[in-house]
Amino acid sequence: MAERSSGSVNAAFGTVAAPVMAVAEAVDGTFGPARVGPLEPFTLHPFAHALHYASTCFEGMKAHRGGDGVVRLFRADRHAARMRRTAALMSLPVPSEELLLGMVRDVVAANLDAVPPAPAALYVRPLLFGTEPNIGAAASPSGTATLAVLASPVGDYFAGGVRPLTLLLETEVPRTTPQFGEVKAGANYAMALGLTLRARGELGCDQVLFAPGGRVQETGASNFLLLAEDRIVTPALDATFLHGVTRDSVLTLARDRGLAVEERPVDVDELLAWDDEAALSGTAATLSGVGALLHDGVRRPIGTGEVGPVTLALREGLMAVQRGEAEDVHGWTSVVAG
Repeated sequence: MAERSSGSVNAAFGTVAAPVMAVAEAVDGTFGPARVGPLEPFTLHPFAHALHYASTCFEGMKAHRGGDGVVRLFRADRHAARMRRTAALMSLPVPSEELLLGMVRDVVAANLDAVPPAPAALYVRPLLFGTEPNIGAAASPSGTATLAVLASPVGDYFAGGVRPLTLLLETEVPRTTPQFGEVKAGANYAMALGLTLRARGELGCDQVLFAPGGRVQETGASNFLLLAEDRIVTPALDATFLHGVTRDSVLTLARDRGLAVEERPVDVDELLAWDDEAALSGTAATLSGVGALLHDGVRRPIGTGEVGPVTLALREGLMAVQRGEAEDVHGWTSVVAG
């Protein structure tokens, strides 16, 4: 099941490049000023650290065009903080918050014509990778690095728009190495790719929900939530999975609406017995309802098997804030232009 955009953006998610990018280089661990210019290929030495030792990480955030024409970034500061933590955990040069946020704003401002109308958005992708030309540096960090900010107009992440997803429940293989689960590194996604491709191609599933040892974590690209009329249950944050910005936003909105939020361990037995709603949260997925699990060869519906009303209400509430259609009481959006 391919993941692609819909609405005003018809190409596959993330395949359309906005025309302007920003780049900054680090030497001896310190970044120089950013330059903003046309999208162009990188020039890499064949010995570059990232090519051999996977010293690369990224972020993903969105800029939304509201019905009022204003373009707003959503929680860019939280994404910048997460990328800086990721860089530190990966022993890469850490860009300052000022540099990173400045590059993000500059790229969105330079690509305003590429920001599509709602429900589509401009996906913003900061990228950091080690460039030290040394193939003997397996046990040494890269003191030189490239920081780039790219952008892509996107629509829905999952083909078919808002629809119930089917997840393969994987209880043996972890999504990634436990100590690096919270790191948004390319290698983490590569580790989940083979299982995800099998789940799609052979089993007709949309994603894989990893629950090694019977303890639920997340899918290959999204956090996981159980929802009911009066509460949300989701795995408590630890080092084994990504600390999602959308996850935090949904939980905050749920509390605002009077729902109880339980962040705690969730085991497979509880998941299989759940008779309400389930959803995936993420920058790309927004809040996407889960209709069924495939477990031990058996397809098990969750609740009614459809996208539930709690999921839809929270999704619409989140998107209303992102577009400036609802009061931003938490100060999550920042205006780029309008």
